[in-house]
Amino acid sequence: MANKLISQMGLPKSVSNVFAARNIITAKDALSLTEFELMELLDLNLSEVISAVGHISEIASPPYQTALSLLELRVNKENFAGHLPTRLKGLDAALCGGIPFGVVTELVGPAGIGKTQFCLKLSLLAALPSAYGGLDGHVLFIDTESKFSSKRMIEIGVNSFPEVFHKENMAQEMAGRIIVLRPTSLSEFTERLQQIRDSLFQHNVKLLIVDSLAALLSGESSQGPHRQHSLGWHISFLKSLAEFSRIPVVVTNQVRSQNRDEISQYFFQAQRITNNLDNPTKFDHHLIAALGIHWSHAVTNRLVFESRSGQRFMKVAKSSISPPIAFPFDITSSGISLLDDDGEEITGPEINTINYQGHSCLNV
Repeated sequence: MANKLISQMGLPKSVSNVFAARNIITAKDALSLTEFELMELLDLNLSEVISAVGHISEIASPPYQTALSLLELRVNKENFAGHLPTRLKGLDAALCGGIPFGVVTELVGPAGIGKTQFCLKLSLLAALPSAYGGLDGHVLFIDTESKFSSKRMIEIGVNSFPEVFHKENMAQEMAGRIIVLRPTSLSEFTERLQQIRDSLFQHNVKLLIVDSLAALLSGESSQGPHRQHSLGWHISFLKSLAEFSRIPVVVTNQVRSQNRDEISQYFFQAQRITNNLDNPTKFDHHLIAALGIHWSHAVTNRLVFESRSGQRFMKVAKSSISPPIAFPFDITSSGISLLDDDGEEITGPEINTINYQGHSCLNV
């Protein structure tokens, strides 16, 4: 608003011409001077200057907004942006529709907990014809650990959408919409990302999945801050890719143990260190996201996959629209299935911890 032209603000023509003659073109030009400086420069009397400045200020200043108007604006914006429904009733309700377009959503959890299973189901939902509730598009699935299974994907499709997959050649058509890339190094991944941006619209891509980014970094020699710095470009690029294309970008992240000798990155982890100094074995089992704090700040939504006493849980650990909530789930022939759509709200530091207790590790 500061660059709005004074000539377009509805001032009397004689006054507007004086401003233009003195090269005071924008609202910023006028409001950067005091009233007495304007009097001297424009050769106008004080009342004319006060009236003109008041008019310019009123138009240049953004109108006030109430909390209600901001809420309505946000809802309208989110509805316009769209979501990819997960078909998990409780999770979709918590996220106001599903995985949102235009932002990065992270799935973090131990190996074998179900992250790739979730990604396979999302891929099918994005490729599904719109008549059946899908996005009717293509999917770019960046598979860095060779975990993508066409056989498992078809199994999920047949059991989840029998009305689609039992049609002749439909399974082949759906599988053909999911493009799998398998970069073997961070440099190759970087090169692929630069190529992807140009092909998103050309190939009608409706979903980008990276499974997983942490696996590419595990082979890099740099650690700590240097490793985070090398990740900075990829963080920015993935965020800009989501915003530019208005599609959901889903990235899986691994976990690692945090030893008590490490410097805490979060205030609640510092508390956990204090509480567990006398029990190092207990603390050694505390897991944290592998990509670190800079990455955690970059993602808009974080879903934590964990296990407690043999039961898998999916937690909405970070979201601008959902309270911290956990859903118990199981993995079936049709993919991930919630055992409770109501979920359980979580308070305190527990929402940011990643448990993996009493569960055998499955290669999924």
